[in-house]
Amino acid sequence: MAAPPSQIELVRRRPLDEAATNGNGNGHVKLPTIGGVVVDPDEVSAEVEAMGAEEAIAWAVETFRDKLAFAVSFQKTSSVIVDLAHRVDPGVRFFYLDTGLLFPETYETRDTLAERYGIEFERYVQDNPPGLIDRWEAGLWGDADECCGPRKVATMRRALDGVDCWVSGVRKLDSETRASTRRFGWDIRFDRWKLNPLADWDDKQIWKYIKDHHVPYNPLHDQGYPSIGCMPCTSIPGEDEDARAGRWAGTDRSECGING
Repeated sequence: MAAPPSQIELVRRRPLDEAATNGNGNGHVKLPTIGGVVVDPDEVSAEVEAMGAEEAIAWAVETFRDKLAFAVSFQKTSSVIVDLAHRVDPGVRFFYLDTGLLFPETYETRDTLAERYGIEFERYVQDNPPGLIDRWEAGLWGDADECCGPRKVATMRRALDGVDCWVSGVRKLDSETRASTRRFGWDIRFDRWKLNPLADWDDKQIWKYIKDHHVPYNPLHDQGYPSIGCMPCTSIPGEDEDARAGRWAGTDRSECGING
């Protein structure tokens, strides 16, 4: 059972001249704060790291309140987080990015979760160029059909407007690029806090939770897809490859730019 958030004292005051900068190279310095108080990201991260997933979510809900938002990709980790968050507070905010090229099974999972938990997932989408879906359906998709920059990262910035902390399903074991993932920390990419409640969970834990709590999940996982994104850039990885090897296969890309 998660400890009541009111009993968790995490905020550590820090002098302004010692606070970390965002390192984004644009000359803008945004100091990490919680409740208007500048804090040491490493100290807060260390304390949240000691929490379990549900406890960390409960703390974030209590700490950030309406400034907290859960990003959902409708993969197995998202299903677990939706269930955990709904148990903590059914009124939390969930959103997703829609490139217009998600798998039909992904949209079906969205609808199933929405019905099961009574959630209205907020949809964020950037205007797609004419003929985008037609090109994919006609088998004409090529390297010039770029989605990640304009239709994911830019859209994510809009989705996070007014948000102090966002939640993702990123885990350490997803790939080598995510091996150092912390449960909580300052996200210099978007200049705000980020919570990864399942950072230390493995697949066995994920599937046990889904089974024990009868949580709906994306059926593509049963077809061999461990990681699911957009249709043009998602395939089934080889037996000896990591879970995200099927994302942007055949390229040197391993992330879309949102989580890495």
